[in-house]
Amino acid sequence: MTPRESRQEHWDKYWDSAPAEEIYESVGDLAAELASRRDLVGARILEVGAGSGRDSLNLAELGAKVMVLDYSPSALRVVGTHDKANQLSLSRGDALALPFPDGSFDIVFHQGLLEHFRDPRLLLAENARVLKPGGLLLVDVPQRWHIYTLIKRVLILLNRWFAGWECSFSARELEGLLREQGLRPAGTYADWPVPGLFYRMLRKSLAMLGIKLPQHPRPIPVLGSLLERLRLGLRYRRLGHYSAMIIGCMAEKDGAGS
Repeated sequence: MTPRESRQEHWDKYWDSAPAEEIYESVGDLAAELASRRDLVGARILEVGAGSGRDSLNLAELGAKVMVLDYSPSALRVVGTHDKANQLSLSRGDALALPFPDGSFDIVFHQGLLEHFRDPRLLLAENARVLKPGGLLLVDVPQRWHIYTLIKRVLILLNRWFAGWECSFSARELEGLLREQGLRPAGTYADWPVPGLFYRMLRKSLAMLGIKLPQHPRPIPVLGSLLERLRLGLRYRRLGHYSAMIIGCMAEKDGAGS
C-alpha cells in the first residue's frame, strides 16, 4: 500500500475536528527556548505552519512582532479564536513560496512541519531566504528513535495516519540538513510531552467510548519532580536527543544582525 501525501484537506479536517482548548499545546516551550537565545522585544518573527498559535502568542507576549502563516484556513481560524489573537498577523500562503521578501525576519520557526515534506531541503531553503543575516531558524520535529515514531509508521503503512504521511529525523540528520542551507547549528534540544504519550493515547481511546479524562492530570509530586529534573538534565545531551519524542535545532544565518 502506498502511503498518502500530507494534503491541505487533512489539516482542514484536523483543525475542524476539535475545539482549540482540546488540542494539546506544542511539546516544550519554544518561546522560552528562543528567549534564551535572542532579545525578542521588537523582533520580527515568522511561524510557518500555524498549529494552535500558542507559541506565537507567547512570543507576542514577550514583545515580538509575530506573523503566522499557514495554507489551511481552518488552522488560521483556530489561531484567530484565541483571546489575544489580535497581537498576531495572520497570512494564508505556501510554505515553499513564502510571500515575503528576502531577509524579512529576525527569527523563523516551525514545530511539527518539516516532517510532512518529501524533500525537507525545499522548506529549509525558503526559511533561510526570508531570514535576515544573523537571523535564527528553529526547527522542531519528531525524533526518529522513539516509540511514537514506530506507532506512527505502522499507522501510515495502514493508511490510518490523520496527516496522510510524514517522516522523522535524528538530531545529527537535522543538523546536517541545516548546514546544507548555509546555516550554522547553534543548539539542539530534546523534549518530552507532558502529560506523557501513553496518557494521551489512553485519553483519546477512552474518549471514543464516552469516558473523559482530564487533559492535564494532577501530577504525582515526587515523581513529577524527578521526571522534570531528568528532562532538564538530558535536554541538551546526545542521550536526550536519541530518547526524546521531539528534537529541535536552532541555526544561525551568516552575517551581522540588523
